[in-house]
Amino acid sequence: MPLPLLSPKIFSTVFVNPYLYHSDLLQMKNKIFIISLLCGSGVCLLLACVNKKKHTAPKQKQIVANIRQLDEVITESITERLSALKDNDGELEDSLQSFRPSAIQEFYGADKPAGQWSKNGITNPAADSMLYMIQHAEDVGLLPAQYHEPALTAAWEQITNDATAKKDAALWAKVDVLMTDAFMKMASDLRYGVAPRDSITLKKDSAFTDEQLITQLRQALEEKNVANILHALEPSHEGYIALKEGIQSFKAKYENYHWDTLPLNYTDTLGFRQLVINRLVQSGHLDTTGRELDSALLKTGVKAFQKEFNIYPDGVAGKRTVMAMNRSMHDWIMQAAVNLDRWRKLPDTLPSRYILVNVPGYNLKVVDSGEVVLESRVIVGTPRTRTPLLNSYMTNFMMFPYWRVPYSIVFKEMLPAIKKNVGYLASKNLEVIDKDGNAVDPYTIDWSKLGKGHFPYVLRQMDGIDNSLGIMKFNFRNKYSVYLHDTNNRGLFKNSMRAMSHGCVRVQQWDSLAQYLVRADSLRHSGDSVRVWLARQEKKQVDLPKHIPIYLRYFTAEGQNGNLVFYDDIYGEDKVLRKKMKL
Repeated sequence: MPLPLLSPKIFSTVFVNPYLYHSDLLQMKNKIFIISLLCGSGVCLLLACVNKKKHTAPKQKQIVANIRQLDEVITESITERLSALKDNDGELEDSLQSFRPSAIQEFYGADKPAGQWSKNGITNPAADSMLYMIQHAEDVGLLPAQYHEPALTAAWEQITNDATAKKDAALWAKVDVLMTDAFMKMASDLRYGVAPRDSITLKKDSAFTDEQLITQLRQALEEKNVANILHALEPSHEGYIALKEGIQSFKAKYENYHWDTLPLNYTDTLGFRQLVINRLVQSGHLDTTGRELDSALLKTGVKAFQKEFNIYPDGVAGKRTVMAMNRSMHDWIMQAAVNLDRWRKLPDTLPSRYILVNVPGYNLKVVDSGEVVLESRVIVGTPRTRTPLLNSYMTNFMMFPYWRVPYSIVFKEMLPAIKKNVGYLASKNLEVIDKDGNAVDPYTIDWSKLGKGHFPYVLRQMDGIDNSLGIMKFNFRNKYSVYLHDTNNRGLFKNSMRAMSHGCVRVQQWDSLAQYLVRADSLRHSGDSVRVWLARQEKKQVDLPKHIPIYLRYFTAEGQNGNLVFYDDIYGEDKVLRKKMKL
């Protein structure tokens, strides 16, 4: 039985006219009741389907009788696919969204779009190069599946091994359009990164124009070498290159290994120890040949694993170590991939001199003319009081500085202690300064009346060896009020986990950094100026006439001596970025 159609009059009365008399309201209730009955009969479902857009699917098979007809039919099939691309809002036939539909349309043109990756059933050598780049996308920190790898590999095998498939114009057209899209996406991803531009991205441009993408693709096809064109778009920074080399060696070492997953509930039992030993043997970290399976052997294997994956080598298979053992090779490579993407956000060339702080690596480097001239351990902010990521430049450094305590620390940590015992201030070498810059006797203040809403003072820690900033403070412009500095607790630099500050960066080699900065200003200072000032305990501000750039960055993987070195994702930034990159 056909479903009755709803009268337009009913819709106009119920949904359009807002001014109804009482009698009209009664009629309206009856009409709503009728509509509800009709919805129950399926009319609403019918109405909902009216606006649903039909998905356009191009022909999946077009076999030609003669190979000489192939290119002509490929043109027809590409035309059909370009039309489908437009109808399907940029979705390609393998269900992936095309990277830049407008560039694809312009590349092929509106008039008889010929195949670009093959001719007369013979592939352009550029197609082999493109497929290789896609299948080995992991080597540059990308996911093959995001560049149509499953569809292209399957189609390629058909064309290579099946004589009938070689005459399938639809299959050739499918390969052509997918490869074009893959090239454009990979070109952009290698140049600008997969993740969106963020607040510390230093590249001035953020995307290729359609014309630039088309020019690069045409050049690759003419030169018959996609790899050279694409690799030329990658960063040339040593850190990026070293990270890629590390990925290659890591894959070469582990791609043929497979290992079991260990239970996360740590139990120091004989059975658990045996599982750990088996796991270490599977990844090549332990050789049990001719050896007794005792606790000493287990400790040796665990230490070997911990050293490779930058975990404190205590030889104990605790929770952190077991979690690392359970990660797959692919997961480790994706951690490196995230960091390749971070390198792509840097400019093509960096300044001749700069300071780089790697927050999760707890490391500072001073680079001069491409060489690392100074390296130091650092202490950074805790996950709750993070060291911000930023770009700035160092303006000066101060010797024997005061520490003006940030109000966040005053209210959270110090004020409760002061209210209990005013003597806390003296024990921490703190003085109270009023709005006019005068020191105030803390015992004359009614601390019980002070809080976030009313605190007309500054707490300042006096200079000296007990000052939390230590002997030196390095200033650079930023909105977070953070800086580099020495510390009065230098023993903490021995810790492997050094995320323990309120956000500022404590530098172990603070004296070497100061000496480097002074040497760079030889017109005003001699090489031993810092030593002289320290010997005199001279309170001094040294301005830098040439401001040195400083970058606070977040790299959880680096390449060192051909190998990958991993750092903990202390702030969870990798997790966020992997989600954005769909890794």
